[in-house]
Amino acid sequence: MILQTTLSLAAAAAIINIWLAFRAGKMRMNTKIMHGDGGNPMLLQRMRAQANFVENTPFVLILVAAIEMTGKGGTWLAIVGSVYLLARLSHAFGMDKSEANPLRAVGFLVTALTLVGLAAVAVLIALGRF
Repeated sequence: MILQTTLSLAAAAAIINIWLAFRAGKMRMNTKIMHGDGGNPMLLQRMRAQANFVENTPFVLILVAAIEMTGKGGTWLAIVGSVYLLARLSHAFGMDKSEANPLRAVGFLVTALTLVGLAAVAVLIALGRF
């Protein structure tokens, strides 16, 4: 069984993670801060944007793979995963601002809804109700 949706989303997630790491790395080079955040708020925000991505994305990918393995996936699952990744990009750009902003809020909201939604679908599948 080839998990096309999972493979595609995982590949895209890897690229986004590399981009987030490069953003933090570039900030490190520009500020000459090699360890920690050095008290630099923007570096801390970029580090947290990547960390937040890494904290949430594995759960999404595991749920997508599990759902896809049951044969209950399809186009809707690819769309949900794609919207999730777009939301994570929104969150990363929103993290560059020190004040509350819609980019970060949308990123968080879509992340939370994706996790809850995929978890609910997984439970429904496990109970034989999906």
